[in-house]
Amino acid sequence: MNIPVVEIGTLPKDPVAPDALQGIRRQQTYPSRWQGETWAEFAANLQDNGVEVQENFAAKGVYVTDAGGLAHSMPHGIVKPKNAQQIAYLLQQAQKYRVPVTTRGGGLTTEGESVAYGGVVLDMTAMGQVLTVDPENLTVRVQAGIFWHSLAEVLRRQNLDYLSAPLNMTSTVGGSLGVGGIDVNSAKFGCSADQALSLQVVTPTGEIVECSDEENTELFQQVILGYGQFGVITEATLKVRPFTPAKMYYFYYRTLRIAIKDLKMLDRNQASDYSGILTMMDKTVNLLVAFDSDEKEKIFFKKWRRRLRGHGEVVFTLRASLYYLFHPWKLKEALFLWDRKRRVFPELQRSEYMRNGKLYDRTVLFSRAVWNFWGNRQMVIPDLATNTEKFITAVEKGDQVCKKYFPYYALYCVGIKLRPEHRKHYEMSSIPMDAEGWAYGCEFEPLFEDETFSRDHIQSFKNEIYDVGVELNTSYYRFGGLMKGYIRRVFGDELVDKHLAMKRQADPAMILNRDVIF
Repeated sequence: MNIPVVEIGTLPKDPVAPDALQGIRRQQTYPSRWQGETWAEFAANLQDNGVEVQENFAAKGVYVTDAGGLAHSMPHGIVKPKNAQQIAYLLQQAQKYRVPVTTRGGGLTTEGESVAYGGVVLDMTAMGQVLTVDPENLTVRVQAGIFWHSLAEVLRRQNLDYLSAPLNMTSTVGGSLGVGGIDVNSAKFGCSADQALSLQVVTPTGEIVECSDEENTELFQQVILGYGQFGVITEATLKVRPFTPAKMYYFYYRTLRIAIKDLKMLDRNQASDYSGILTMMDKTVNLLVAFDSDEKEKIFFKKWRRRLRGHGEVVFTLRASLYYLFHPWKLKEALFLWDRKRRVFPELQRSEYMRNGKLYDRTVLFSRAVWNFWGNRQMVIPDLATNTEKFITAVEKGDQVCKKYFPYYALYCVGIKLRPEHRKHYEMSSIPMDAEGWAYGCEFEPLFEDETFSRDHIQSFKNEIYDVGVELNTSYYRFGGLMKGYIRRVFGDELVDKHLAMKRQADPAMILNRDVIF
């Protein structure tokens, strides 16, 4: 039989997307699906003991994918627990019947970490109440399934506010504590996980345990930034603070390198209350600086503003106009940037959230902006987390990868202040072990602008970003799921095997979130 030789360029198009080529091996694959050998008996047992299991197709279809939109699979059933006791019973039976359990909050994972490849999805959002607020001691006790925006609304009524929460407030508290939770005030307060004083956790074998730095310390250290491997967080006591409006300023830079140096200078000297970099490609590099108090703002302009090498909007616009005047072949890019600015900036200064030039509801404003301008049908945001010294190199290398794969993209860079004992809490997580004082993270986000890209193209892009992490020996803010092949490459066999042994001891049947890390 004669098999014709076909040149790569003449291969027929994959109908999935216009840029996909047949015959390209997938660089990351789905985990194998659990086949459900003991499902019927397991589900019947739960139903008989008052734990409702939804098994109809419509209910399960809601959980087929996550915000990343690349991983897809169907669970056997859904449970929306009402309390820790129901979760404890479910996990006890899951160990007995060896049924995989996948916890899910807001579903904002991007690598399929909250997608169930068979088994049961434990939807935590039914446990979404504020239990107690203590204004005197500045703490709040919440159920872990509460969304951050709901918590912010309750706190605001008592003139209180969260310390550090994810920029996207449709995340749940429990999910954030398990992965980190980064905001533009993380350089001052640390990540969301650092605000947890104590937790109620259901272990993989079904024990309900209260833990903190003083009580059941080992479990607390495993669960904080533990990516759901060592227990299900059901309640959390968090630090809060008095509410203050914020005054925001924007400074524009010609290069990422200079902007990052200025960002680190501000963080190191605690010159602002909020700081971060948000870019459109590497053409519009914006350093956001904001303040909770007039006094801090005055000190900044007296002592630190003159040390920043960024410019105001007028100077930047003039320089950008001159650049594109002498580069007319980049007119399409210039029009894109102008249109983006025209749409984004009014959103960041909406009158219903501003009073006398101060931002009174950053919770709603930032979440609206994230979904309207940086969210999409797919939230493709691979990232790198590094120590201070490696950060510029990591961002510049990642920027080159973005240029290779997409015409338009955004970068989001932020610092994370580390607690002194971070090595106890962050041994194998998004916080690099070689970081001191601050860690830094950068998200690399394609802007699809209604174009369609194949899964292979997107996955190849993500892999090249993750390869930068391997090259520089960094960590990742989002790791696991479809990219868990990188975990051993980054953390090494010794550390991974140590945590794998801990996981097997805590979870004998390896049923809890088994497709996230191990």
